[in-house]
Amino acid sequence: SNYDHILNTTKVITDIKYRNLHLNLNVIPRVTVQDKNVYKLVRNSKRYIEYDMYKTRTGRLSTKRNSFPIMTLAKKYRDVLTPQNEWLYELDFNAAELRVLLGLLGKEQPKEDIHDWNIKNIFGGKGTREEAKRRVFAWLYNTNSTDELLNKKYKCDKIKNIYWNGNEIKTIYGRTIQSDDFHAINYIIQSTAADLMFEQMYKVWEVLKDKKSFIKFCNHDSIVIDLAIEDESCVNDLKVSFSDTRFGKFKINCFGGKSWGDMKKLNIH
Repeated sequence: SNYDHILNTTKVITDIKYRNLHLNLNVIPRVTVQDKNVYKLVRNSKRYIEYDMYKTRTGRLSTKRNSFPIMTLAKKYRDVLTPQNEWLYELDFNAAELRVLLGLLGKEQPKEDIHDWNIKNIFGGKGTREEAKRRVFAWLYNTNSTDELLNKKYKCDKIKNIYWNGNEIKTIYGRTIQSDDFHAINYIIQSTAADLMFEQMYKVWEVLKDKKSFIKFCNHDSIVIDLAIEDESCVNDLKVSFSDTRFGKFKINCFGGKSWGDMKKLNIH
């Protein structure tokens, strides 16, 4: 039943695999043991990204052995990755897993940053964004948590009753995953979020199919596009395609830069 979804995801990650990376190894310092190990890892890895869409239990992507280590490369080394075209353009979901939870509950998506929204609407205006973020994720993936304010808004038990039968979960994308009670919520949300990400990535890939620009890679809840100057007029269309999900319009954070380690926030409306 989810054949087309798997096929579309395969199309995108195969396209990514056959695009050689532009790397600048000179920007990796070789001072500490970690620096030297990262330099050696990157130098010896393949010059492309080969994803594995069947390795993880929830369907989140991992990379195959000897692939460029896109999923695990620390931020301090990301300058190594540079564009083939003029610049890199990143589209990043704001709090994807919380928004998926709201979507599964049939609730409207906040237009603003969801952690700021939680402060105003759940926590009575108290606390910082980072405190709100820590609190909500500590609650979300801890079945023993008794945070009544969050329980009232985000009804995890309701989701578990719909998608978990006591032995396995079955997501709206047709994934079936063996699960105990402790992992059920985690698997439901993470798996659904991963498939939603693939669904939106394919939409962006379709927009770019006949253009010079292309999807360079994806990393958890974001995609990075190798953007050609001739396609700069399409940046808003790409953002709209990525944000318009089956669960409503997700807030998207946009970034741009001349390397993956030098991305600056962009105000694109």
